[in-house]
Amino acid sequence: LTLPLLALSFPALAADADSRCFELRTYYAPAGRLDDLHSRFRVYTMKLFEKHGMQNIGYWVPQENPDNKLIYLLAYPNREAREKSWQAFFADPQWQEVVKKTEANGKIVAKVETVFLAATDYSGPIAPFVSSDARAFELRTYTAAPGKLGDLNARFRNHTVKLFEKHGMQNIGYWTPRPDQTGADNTLIYLLAHKSREDAKKSFEAFGKDPDWSAARKASEEKAGGSLTAPNGVKSVFLKATDYSPMK
Repeated sequence: LTLPLLALSFPALAADADSRCFELRTYYAPAGRLDDLHSRFRVYTMKLFEKHGMQNIGYWVPQENPDNKLIYLLAYPNREAREKSWQAFFADPQWQEVVKKTEANGKIVAKVETVFLAATDYSGPIAPFVSSDARAFELRTYTAAPGKLGDLNARFRNHTVKLFEKHGMQNIGYWTPRPDQTGADNTLIYLLAHKSREDAKKSFEAFGKDPDWSAARKASEEKAGGSLTAPNGVKSVFLKATDYSPMK
């Protein structure tokens, strides 16, 4: 099933901005236990998340995954609802039985990293959907130069997201860490989808040569008095969706 790309049009009107609380979670599995972790999510965890009011958006692993990572995105109506959902989840006897069963041979999660996110006003509707074509996802994290996150968001809002689409990249979602999170004042996190990693390279090469991008970059940096990103402030990780991900 391929859903129409109408839902991915950018930029969104501020009145339509997604006000939900998003949570990006990264799990590190012990050596040899990542398949067990996948199995637990596939068979048990996702259903229990939904039971307790959490929306499963997507589950991915890095294309190169030496650290045995599982990266996933959840959504909640708000932060208070998030806390209540997790309290109910951990207290659920079904979950407690699942833990006993799946960890009979040892822990299957060695470390958890989590960040609470707010969608930007230019991020389109964020919802899971499945494409009939294989897709390579790309999680990109930008660290803005001091005091320039607003300028960076303005450039994405007014230019970048449209140019990404022009060059064949799908805008999935754009977020900044919520105010109480590390990086709230200087971090932009976003997710793209490409036909393949090779297509991503071609798209970014064409994007970089586009006169419209050159003009937008020049104007934004002149207005801000320098680069909008910190040195080495652009990080990219290519991801592949798990077989149980609602977004593929």
